[in-house]
Amino acid sequence: MGHSTRFTDTPDAMHRANLVILIVCQLISATGSIVIVTLAGIIGAGLTDDPAWSTLPVSMTIVAVALTTVPASYLMQRIGRSKGFAVGSASAIVAVSVAVLAIRFESFALFVAAGMLFGINMAFTQQYRYAAAESVNSDRTALAISFVLLGSIGGAFVGPELATRGQFWIPDLPYAGTMLALAGLYALQAILLLGLRDSLPPPPREDSGRGRTLGEIVRQPLFLVAVMGGSAGYALMTLVMTATPISMHIHDGHSLEDTARVIKWHVLGMYVPSLVSGFLIQYLGVSRLMFVGACILFGTSIIGLNGQSVMHYWWALLLLGVGWNFLYVGGTTMLTYTYTPEERFRAQAVNEFLVFGLSALTSLGAGTLMYWFGWTTLMLVPLPILFVIAVALLTVRRHTVFAARQSLD
Repeated sequence: MGHSTRFTDTPDAMHRANLVILIVCQLISATGSIVIVTLAGIIGAGLTDDPAWSTLPVSMTIVAVALTTVPASYLMQRIGRSKGFAVGSASAIVAVSVAVLAIRFESFALFVAAGMLFGINMAFTQQYRYAAAESVNSDRTALAISFVLLGSIGGAFVGPELATRGQFWIPDLPYAGTMLALAGLYALQAILLLGLRDSLPPPPREDSGRGRTLGEIVRQPLFLVAVMGGSAGYALMTLVMTATPISMHIHDGHSLEDTARVIKWHVLGMYVPSLVSGFLIQYLGVSRLMFVGACILFGTSIIGLNGQSVMHYWWALLLLGVGWNFLYVGGTTMLTYTYTPEERFRAQAVNEFLVFGLSALTSLGAGTLMYWFGWTTLMLVPLPILFVIAVALLTVRRHTVFAARQSLD
């Protein structure tokens, strides 16, 4: 029950081709996301007179992700992963083009609109991991998910370089050159994604009555803990990451180069563990890895409460990335234990909506929290949430479906 099975007649060559495409496209997506996270608050602060609103473009990006996740899932159910992902790439091209116009006309409202359009793209790209999971047999799910996330390691190097070097590529339009370079990368991404092959046949359109109801899927304790872990990990990561450029560069006066370097190492912390997280799930079990991730995020707050030097930010953001990886990869893997192929789009849509809906709320609050209360208060927010996650993970280990699934792996 709830065990996601795979189709085993897919050639290994197609598995490899799909994973290569997804890894390269993940690199491009990570590059774009890093550029937006690094620059959006800084550009926004230059376009508005009220610093409390400086993170609104990033926040609206996350809001758009939350609002688009369900439509994105159902669109891909109808037209397939390949065409759906290409639609997401097209929205990114439009988004960065609108950002250039916002810089040109010094329009904060237009820059917020660009952020929302970029969020539409992210709603699609966040589901690369599901396409990876569907491309392999069930015993390799965790490995496939972690391997695709490895593409973001390249983005961790390309993104900060693009953010800083592209600042003056177009005279009198700071960062516009960076945005146009992103447009070219997303055009390449769209072409690559059209070569992606769907590994699972789409459910028949008349299958609305097939499988369990959405309520039955969502009420599973394992589903709830998987979503809780992924949502909390992503939300806390978003909260701290969104606030960091504002706190470092604007409040504490650290250079843009230092800020970009901290973000780069944060992203490396997010994705380098993917080299081992899939194997760790096979060795430790998914709930143990998620518990370790929660403990590492606890360390982020401890370090953040002890100072605001560049090194304090560096260590806090590095641990933030590692903790997020363990919770996110683990949560996604645990989620695949809770649905069948016929149920996958429904279950994934609910998970994505909850993950990014909560992230949107924390992102919206990041700028205001920083403005009114500062970095120290922000570092206290994760502590009670992480405690609840740890208790939930310890509890779910006794669930019979989870125990049975772990024994199969």
